[in-house]
Amino acid sequence: MRSSNQLLSCVSEEDWLRWQPQLKLVELETEQVLHESGDKQLQIYFPTTAIVSLLHILENGGSTEIAMTGREGMVGISSFMGSNSTPCRGVVQQPGWAYKVPSAFVLQEFESSSHVMQLMLRFTQALITQMSQVAVCNRHHAIEQQLSRWLLLNFDRIDAHVLVITQEKMSSLLGVRREGITRAAGQLQEQGLIQCNRGHMHLLNRAGLHAKACECYDVVKHEYEKLNASGRS
Repeated sequence: MRSSNQLLSCVSEEDWLRWQPQLKLVELETEQVLHESGDKQLQIYFPTTAIVSLLHILENGGSTEIAMTGREGMVGISSFMGSNSTPCRGVVQQPGWAYKVPSAFVLQEFESSSHVMQLMLRFTQALITQMSQVAVCNRHHAIEQQLSRWLLLNFDRIDAHVLVITQEKMSSLLGVRREGITRAAGQLQEQGLIQCNRGHMHLLNRAGLHAKACECYDVVKHEYEKLNASGRS
């Protein structure tokens, strides 16, 4: 059960006895909004097969992905970070399953279990690292590098070599023009790294795509690997 989410798998056996009755397995659909910017988060989600995008929303309605969360973590850190609301919107990018648990329970565990507290804080550190690296990447790296980094982070979170997503959606998440995504995806396809087909992105050569990505991918991946290793130690 809990092995399908890496964060839950790190919860100690003693703590797990309290967690298990609180968890409810739910199916998440594409574009489902888990929380809006400014909302008080009443539920926390631990994805197993779904991927959730955290979006920063501008006054004009525009949005850009600042981070993504899948089976490595959770959605809803504001519930235990001392804030009554979240500054971003959480939207399901890739459909799938997740465990849902009341945020009040997680806060209680955070305050009463030192192991849970350390686990949640380590994940928060990894998430902040991802947000910071995405900001740097979007400012300094070419669209082809950004797209390669983004695709790899997604493929790391699913047990498949196909992402169901349009180039228009990718341009919105990355905050770049559709033409730039089309050109970058076309270049990666010409090199035999991916295949684009009617809203489906097929991974053909992971090593080659990794070589095209900037260092931001490795920084983010390494941070989550440290989280997983420390949680099991």
